[in-house]
Amino acid sequence: MAETASRMIPIGTKAPDFILLNTQTGQHQSLQSLKSEVATVVLFICNHCPYVKHMQGKLVDVANHYQSKNIAFIAISSNDASRYPEDGPAAMQKEAKLHHYPFPYLYDETQQTAKAYQAACTPDFFIFNAELQCVYRGRFDDSTPGNGLPVTGKDLSAALNNLLLGKPVSSDQKHSLGCNIKWK
Repeated sequence: MAETASRMIPIGTKAPDFILLNTQTGQHQSLQSLKSEVATVVLFICNHCPYVKHMQGKLVDVANHYQSKNIAFIAISSNDASRYPEDGPAAMQKEAKLHHYPFPYLYDETQQTAKAYQAACTPDFFIFNAELQCVYRGRFDDSTPGNGLPVTGKDLSAALNNLLLGKPVSSDQKHSLGCNIKWK
Protein backbone atom coordinates (compact mmCIF):
# COMPACT_ATOMS: atom_id res chain seq x y z
CA MET A 1 0.00 0.00 0.00
CA ALA A 2 1.39 3.37 -1.01
CA GLU A 3 -0.31 6.37 0.59
CA THR A 4 -1.43 8.49 -2.34
CA ALA A 5 -3.10 11.91 -2.53
CA SER A 6 -5.97 12.74 -4.87
CA ARG A 7 -5.15 14.84 -7.93
CA MET A 8 -7.81 17.55 -7.45
CA ILE A 9 -9.29 18.14 -10.92
CA PRO A 10 -10.15 21.79 -11.67
CA ILE A 11 -13.39 23.11 -10.21
CA GLY A 12 -15.95 23.36 -13.01
CA THR A 13 -14.74 20.23 -14.81
CA LYS A 14 -17.66 18.45 -16.48
CA ALA A 15 -18.27 14.93 -15.14
CA PRO A 16 -17.13 12.38 -17.72
CA ASP A 17 -19.92 10.01 -18.68
CA PHE A 18 -19.52 6.26 -18.26
CA ILE A 19 -21.35 2.98 -18.65
CA LEU A 20 -20.19 0.46 -16.04
CA LEU A 21 -21.29 -2.83 -14.51
CA ASN A 22 -23.40 -2.42 -11.38
CA THR A 23 -22.09 -5.34 -9.33
CA GLN A 24 -25.24 -5.42 -7.19
CA THR A 25 -27.66 -5.87 -10.11
CA GLY A 26 -25.50 -7.31 -12.91
CA GLN A 27 -26.74 -4.51 -15.20
CA HIS A 28 -24.70 -1.80 -16.87
CA GLN A 29 -25.53 1.75 -15.78
CA SER A 30 -24.45 5.19 -16.94
CA LEU A 31 -23.79 8.44 -15.17
CA GLN A 32 -26.80 9.85 -17.01
CA SER A 33 -29.09 7.15 -15.59
CA LEU A 34 -27.79 7.53 -12.02
CA LYS A 35 -27.23 11.28 -11.63
CA SER A 36 -29.42 13.54 -9.53
CA GLU A 37 -31.00 16.83 -10.49
CA VAL A 38 -29.62 18.25 -7.23
CA ALA A 39 -26.05 16.91 -6.93
CA THR A 40 -24.12 13.74 -7.65
CA VAL A 41 -21.27 12.31 -5.61
CA VAL A 42 -18.90 10.05 -7.52
CA LEU A 43 -16.51 8.18 -5.26
CA PHE A 44 -13.71 5.79 -6.08
CA ILE A 45 -13.36 3.05 -3.48
CA CYS A 46 -12.36 -0.61 -3.33
CA ASN A 47 -12.86 -3.55 -1.00
CA HIS A 48 -9.44 -4.09 0.54
CA CYS A 49 -8.11 -0.57 1.16
CA PRO A 50 -7.66 0.21 4.89
CA TYR A 51 -8.54 3.87 4.23
CA VAL A 52 -11.90 2.84 2.77
CA LYS A 53 -12.52 0.30 5.55
CA HIS A 54 -11.72 3.03 8.10
CA MET A 55 -14.58 5.26 6.93
CA GLN A 56 -16.98 2.68 5.48
CA GLY A 57 -19.63 2.78 8.22
CA LYS A 58 -19.79 6.56 8.31
CA LEU A 59 -19.85 6.70 4.50
CA VAL A 60 -23.01 4.59 4.51
CA ASP A 61 -24.58 6.91 7.12
CA VAL A 62 -23.66 10.04 5.15
CA ALA A 63 -24.92 8.55 1.88
CA ASN A 64 -28.23 7.51 3.46
CA HIS A 65 -28.68 11.00 4.90
CA TYR A 66 -28.02 12.87 1.66
CA GLN A 67 -29.76 10.41 -0.63
CA SER A 68 -32.91 11.23 1.36
CA LYS A 69 -32.35 14.81 0.13
CA ASN A 70 -32.18 13.67 -3.52
CA ILE A 71 -28.38 13.64 -3.82
CA ALA A 72 -27.04 10.66 -5.77
CA PHE A 73 -24.02 8.64 -4.66
CA ILE A 74 -22.18 6.43 -7.15
CA ALA A 75 -19.26 4.26 -5.99
CA ILE A 76 -16.74 2.92 -8.48
CA SER A 77 -13.91 0.43 -8.07
CA SER A 78 -11.21 0.61 -10.73
CA ASN A 79 -8.61 -1.72 -9.23
CA ASP A 80 -7.07 -4.43 -11.39
CA ALA A 81 -9.03 -7.50 -10.26
CA SER A 82 -6.61 -9.89 -11.98
CA ARG A 83 -3.94 -8.87 -9.45
CA TYR A 84 -6.38 -8.01 -6.64
CA PRO A 85 -9.25 -10.53 -6.90
CA GLU A 86 -10.75 -9.23 -3.65
CA ASP A 87 -11.64 -6.11 -5.67
CA GLY A 88 -13.41 -7.97 -8.48
CA PRO A 89 -17.15 -7.82 -9.23
CA ALA A 90 -18.20 -10.91 -7.19
CA ALA A 91 -16.35 -9.65 -4.11
CA MET A 92 -17.73 -6.14 -4.66
CA GLN A 93 -21.26 -7.51 -4.67
CA LYS A 94 -20.61 -9.26 -1.33
CA GLU A 95 -18.98 -6.15 0.16
CA ALA A 96 -21.92 -3.95 -0.85
CA LYS A 97 -24.38 -6.37 0.72
CA LEU A 98 -22.32 -6.87 3.88
CA HIS A 99 -22.01 -3.13 4.51
CA HIS A 100 -25.51 -2.21 3.28
CA TYR A 101 -24.30 0.14 0.55
CA PRO A 102 -27.29 2.33 -0.34
CA PHE A 103 -25.63 3.35 -3.61
CA PRO A 104 -24.62 1.49 -6.77
CA TYR A 105 -21.15 -0.07 -6.64
CA LEU A 106 -19.81 -0.09 -10.19
CA TYR A 107 -16.82 -1.92 -11.64
CA ASP A 108 -14.48 -0.04 -13.98
CA GLU A 109 -12.76 -3.02 -15.58
CA THR A 110 -10.93 -1.01 -18.27
CA GLN A 111 -9.92 1.70 -15.78
CA GLN A 112 -10.95 4.31 -18.37
CA THR A 113 -13.43 5.92 -15.99
CA ALA A 114 -10.80 6.36 -13.26
CA LYS A 115 -8.47 7.89 -15.84
CA ALA A 116 -11.21 10.22 -17.14
CA TYR A 117 -11.87 11.45 -13.58
CA GLN A 118 -8.13 11.59 -12.82
CA ALA A 119 -8.82 9.44 -9.77
CA ALA A 120 -5.64 8.50 -7.97
CA CYS A 121 -6.56 6.86 -4.70
CA THR A 122 -9.22 5.08 -2.70
CA PRO A 123 -11.19 6.82 -1.38
CA ASP A 124 -11.38 9.71 -3.85
CA PHE A 125 -14.49 11.94 -3.78
CA PHE A 126 -16.02 14.22 -6.42
CA ILE A 127 -19.22 16.27 -6.10
CA PHE A 128 -20.96 17.53 -9.22
CA ASN A 129 -23.81 20.04 -9.26
CA ALA A 130 -27.06 19.69 -11.20
CA GLU A 131 -25.21 20.63 -14.42
CA LEU A 132 -22.58 17.94 -13.67
CA GLN A 133 -19.86 20.51 -13.05
CA CYS A 134 -17.34 19.69 -10.34
CA VAL A 135 -17.84 21.79 -7.22
CA TYR A 136 -15.83 19.64 -4.79
CA ARG A 137 -13.02 17.12 -4.99
CA GLY A 138 -11.02 15.77 -2.13
CA ARG A 139 -11.40 14.13 1.22
CA PHE A 140 -14.29 12.76 3.26
CA ASP A 141 -12.81 14.31 6.40
CA ASP A 142 -9.44 14.59 8.18
CA SER A 143 -9.51 11.11 9.72
CA THR A 144 -7.15 8.45 8.42
CA PRO A 145 -6.23 5.04 9.86
CA GLY A 146 -4.05 5.57 12.89
CA ASN A 147 -4.32 9.35 13.29
CA GLY A 148 -6.88 9.07 16.12
CA LEU A 149 -9.33 11.58 14.65
CA PRO A 150 -13.01 10.56 14.52
CA VAL A 151 -14.58 9.69 11.17
CA THR A 152 -17.28 12.33 10.60
CA GLY A 153 -17.55 13.01 6.86
CA LYS A 154 -17.47 16.72 7.73
CA ASP A 155 -15.65 17.96 4.60
CA LEU A 156 -17.93 16.16 2.15
CA SER A 157 -21.02 17.02 4.23
CA ALA A 158 -20.15 20.73 4.38
CA ALA A 159 -19.94 20.88 0.60
CA LEU A 160 -23.25 19.02 0.21
CA ASN A 161 -24.95 21.24 2.80
CA ASN A 162 -23.85 24.36 0.92
CA LEU A 163 -25.24 22.95 -2.34
CA LEU A 164 -28.56 22.19 -0.66
CA LEU A 165 -28.72 25.72 0.74
CA GLY A 166 -27.83 27.30 -2.62
CA LYS A 167 -24.54 28.62 -1.24
CA PRO A 168 -21.15 28.36 -2.92
CA VAL A 169 -18.99 25.42 -1.91
CA SER A 170 -15.88 26.55 -0.06
CA SER A 171 -12.73 26.67 -2.17
CA ASP A 172 -10.76 25.40 0.85
CA GLN A 173 -10.67 21.76 -0.26
CA LYS A 174 -8.10 19.23 0.91
CA HIS A 175 -6.66 16.24 -0.93
CA SER A 176 -8.04 12.85 -0.12
CA LEU A 177 -5.46 10.33 1.08
CA GLY A 178 -5.64 6.62 0.52
CA CYS A 179 -4.26 3.62 -1.27
CA ASN A 180 -3.19 4.16 -4.85
CA ILE A 181 -5.51 2.75 -7.50
CA LYS A 182 -4.10 -0.61 -8.60
CA TRP A 183 -3.43 0.05 -12.28
CA LYS A 184 -3.03 -2.69 -14.87
